Amino acid sequence: MLFNVYRRARSGEGFSSEETVFMATYKTQIQWGNPGDPWHDDQALEITIANRNAVIPSNGRPPTGTTVSWSGPRGNATVTFFDDGASFSGTAQFPGEGPVSYRGQATS
Repeated sequence: MLFNVYRRARSGEGFSSEETVFMATYKTQIQWGNPGDPWHDDQALEITIANRNAVIPSNGRPPTGTTVSWSGPRGNATVTFFDDGASFSGTAQFPGEGPVSYRGQATS
């Protein structure tokens, strides 16, 4: 599994803090149509989250309920993590397409 959490000391201008970096790869699937319709394998998602103030704990993945959104020219998504970051679900939208359900499971 491509997964690593580490802490590194950060200092500057009279203060010092710690930064947590979360990196993982998720096997993803998308679903279009109705909630009962089949899921389809999609590209793997590699995600990195760096933060201050212990938003992401130093000993693991994002806690259940943590929500992340991104947007760019290749599409946008909003996902919420579950099972202490082992999985996520949400929605994604790619250029020229309507929104789809989006889910992922951390690879091992």
